[in-house]
Amino acid sequence: MKMKPLTLEKIAEVTGGTFFGPRSAKRDRISGVTTDSREVEAGDLFVCVRGSRVDGHSFAEKAAASGAVCRLSEERLSDGCPYILVDDTLRALRDLAEYYRSLFQIPVIGIIGSVGKTTAKELTAAVLGREKCVLKTHANLNNEIGVPLTLLNLREEHEAAVVEMGISDFGEMRVLAKMVRPDIVVMTSIGYCHLEKLGDLKGVLRAKSEVFEFTEADAVAVLNGDDENLKNLDTGTRVVTYGLGKDNDYRAEKLESLGFKGISCDIIGPDLNIFTLIPAFGSHIAYGALAAAAVGRILGVAPESILRGLADYHPVGGRANVSYTDLLAIIDDTYNANPNSMAAAVRSLSSIRSPGSVQGKRIAILGDMKELGIDSAYLHRKIGELAAELGIDLVIAIGEEAGNIADGCALKGGKSVYLRTKDELYPYLRRLLKKGDVVLVKASHSMEFGEIVDRLKAL
Repeated sequence: MKMKPLTLEKIAEVTGGTFFGPRSAKRDRISGVTTDSREVEAGDLFVCVRGSRVDGHSFAEKAAASGAVCRLSEERLSDGCPYILVDDTLRALRDLAEYYRSLFQIPVIGIIGSVGKTTAKELTAAVLGREKCVLKTHANLNNEIGVPLTLLNLREEHEAAVVEMGISDFGEMRVLAKMVRPDIVVMTSIGYCHLEKLGDLKGVLRAKSEVFEFTEADAVAVLNGDDENLKNLDTGTRVVTYGLGKDNDYRAEKLESLGFKGISCDIIGPDLNIFTLIPAFGSHIAYGALAAAAVGRILGVAPESILRGLADYHPVGGRANVSYTDLLAIIDDTYNANPNSMAAAVRSLSSIRSPGSVQGKRIAILGDMKELGIDSAYLHRKIGELAAELGIDLVIAIGEEAGNIADGCALKGGKSVYLRTKDELYPYLRRLLKKGDVVLVKASHSMEFGEIVDRLKAL
């Protein structure tokens, strides 16, 4: 797989940089782009990015020794190897990605929203991948560095691209959308996330809707029609809706939770009527499947290919991954959390009973949800109330804000335990958990609750 031809001379032109090196090297072409010196391969362009902990300029010489044909740098380099001097390497990376994206006349699908972006991305790529060569965002590389690197991974053989776009502040979506320029925009939901910067749901919607400043007149917006903030959104494009409500263009009927085996439903649309079983935990998976089916039909994917694509789906790390030990069934949903995704996870847990011969308890180990602003205490408390109302047998709340989860659970008559740190939990795991229990683990990414999952697996 090779990149479309990009010479060092063209890169300098696109980024507004100054080339340093032998004149003949200007005609050299790059075969890849990376910001990680550990991943440099022969022919790569290495971008020196200044991070909060590591400065990529410290690895410029190492990158050249590893085979990088050139470096993008904000500093003058003295090792004698080619480099392009720019004012801002991050901006240069974005400019390069924007130019490179313009070289491809393929459908690009942008996935945005507060909850379910990665699931929708994976399902959409699985559906399209049945008939097309598809590039998709790797893991969760959906930010100002991940998005340009994704676009720069486009190759001649790609027939479609599915790009996840994540933001936390106003203006950030403009930066991403200017590079991606999506032909189809999937909006999964508008929820309580990054409220410290975005303020409220209207702010979340406004920030994410910046994407439509960079769509063409023939673009399509695929919107969650069950979301009150999206159902009447004026996108300036053609709109296709999906959801459980009967007014949606694509809807799920006869939705049934099959526990850890997944979900089943009929997916109905103007040009689609299929029965599908999706092997993933949680009824909320239906929304990602509907979005994927809608995108598939917009791009002419056959119903049978959609059916097979949905059946191919497997959850990615930390997103409702189910594993089993001799003692427990563990639902690892530790990648991230906000009130919407936390509520969905608790609801899914409430529908589960132990798959083993011994009937166990449903236990939720829940931690802080970050960046919720002035409503943080209230939003945490509501999760605890919901857990109690749904009959969760035990809520273990951990973290500075999680005490409000425990309080909310107790307020509604539920059983809860509050601990300040993860370390306080570990001595009690054997006492709290019994054979056959089903344990959900969820918190914001910075809480590092994957460590709890590892401890549970080791019991």
